[in-house]
Amino acid sequence: MRYVIPPAATPSLAVEGEAGRFPVRRIFCVGRNYAEHAREMGMDPEREPPFFFTKPADAVVCGGGQLPYPSRTRSLHHEVELVLALRRGGHDIPVAAALDCIYGYAVGLDLTRRDLQTEARQNGRPWDTAKAFDRSAPVSAIVQAARIGHPTRGRIALTVNGELRQRGDLSEMIWAVPEILSELSTLFELAPGDLVFTGTPAGVGPLVPGDRAEADIEGVGRLEISIAV
Repeated sequence: MRYVIPPAATPSLAVEGEAGRFPVRRIFCVGRNYAEHAREMGMDPEREPPFFFTKPADAVVCGGGQLPYPSRTRSLHHEVELVLALRRGGHDIPVAAALDCIYGYAVGLDLTRRDLQTEARQNGRPWDTAKAFDRSAPVSAIVQAARIGHPTRGRIALTVNGELRQRGDLSEMIWAVPEILSELSTLFELAPGDLVFTGTPAGVGPLVPGDRAEADIEGVGRLEISIAV
C-alpha cells in the first residue's frame, strides 16, 4: 500500500509480562456509571440505559508520566476508571458472551475540560472539546484477564499530591462490565483493539500545574501522572 503522506503510527499500550504491545483502535467511554458521581454532577442516578462518548485513539498516553496543562480550559478534572481492552468484538453481543471479548484490564484517567463540558451541556452541544482533546486518556499497562480473571469488586481510588480525592468500589457500578459491552455493541460493531472506559466514582476534581495524581485499582494496577508547570 502506498500513501500520499506518511501514515500515523498506531497508538498502543504496554502489556504486563509481554514484549508485544496492544494496538489501540478506538476509545469508548461510559458516562455517569457510579451513582454518587451522578449525584455530584447534579444528575439523577436512576438505572437508565448507559450513554457513551468517544476519544480518539491517539489521546492515549501509555503509562502516564508528565502531561502539559491543556489549552482553552481553566478547569481540568481527573476521573479514574477501569479500562477494558478487547481481543474480539462483534455486533449485538449477548451479555453472557461479553466477557469472552476482553483481553485485559487497565487503570485509566478520563481527563476532562470541565468548564467546556458544562458549557456544552448547557447549550445542548457535543462533548468532544471537553473529552477528546490531546493526551486526555492516560492508561496503565494492561494486565491480561487470563492472569487476573474479570474483576467485579475491588477498591478504585485516586490521590492528588498524597490527598485522597476519589474512592469507590468496582461493585458500585450502575451497569456491570458485561452489560456495558452488550449495550455498546448495539450501537457500534466492536473490534479487537477497542478500549472501553467504564465510568468514575465520586470525588472528581481539579488538577493544576505542579499536581501529581496517582490512580490505582485493586488487583489491576497503578497509574501516575503529573501536570507540567
